[in-house]
Amino acid sequence: MHIEPGLVAPAKVLIANVSALGLLGFYARGLVRQPADLIRTLLAALFFSVFMQGFHLSVGPSELHFVGAMAMYLTLGFLPTLYGFALGLLLQGLIFDPIDLPHLAVNSLSLILPLLAVHYGLGRRLRDAASDRRIGWATIVKLDAAYYTGVTLMVGFWLALADVATPFAAWATFAASYLAIVAIEPLVTYGALRLLKRYEGQPLVATCFSVGALRLA
Repeated sequence: MHIEPGLVAPAKVLIANVSALGLLGFYARGLVRQPADLIRTLLAALFFSVFMQGFHLSVGPSELHFVGAMAMYLTLGFLPTLYGFALGLLLQGLIFDPIDLPHLAVNSLSLILPLLAVHYGLGRRLRDAASDRRIGWATIVKLDAAYYTGVTLMVGFWLALADVATPFAAWATFAASYLAIVAIEPLVTYGALRLLKRYEGQPLVATCFSVGALRLA
């Protein structure tokens, strides 16, 4: 989901910077109101960095990553995952790939905007106490499919704005590669949920994770 430096014009990168800062600023109040979410944000950034560095493969005009998006979203919560993406990309850029730092906002939006769509469209109802919705295998696959569809569309959006023309077939190859992630990540997500729900009464789990309101099928 990385957009290589130099593809997007500086003026468009500036717009991405303003947009990303605006989004992060908008949700900052909600984050600081929940001290536990600050811990979960650091965990999300750490997990995301490990996931990204653990598996990444150049495919077409971008990169295929094991993101762990829904595993983080369902076990840590919406805001920690949102901020964890931005902090994780910053951490990756500072330590491993400084060349990616100019596109920090571009790549952050590629992950954050699909998360917003999944959260407000499907995800937040899973934590609604008045809802009888339960999380099973089908639900996790649906969340993953929706999220990675959004990620690949965001990459297509940035490529459409790029100063260097990218063949549609190249983007389609990249998009199709995420089918493997949609097939694998639900296993990790479901396993993490099962494990954490087993120990949800433990103080450390209750503080560091947000699984108490979730009901598994």
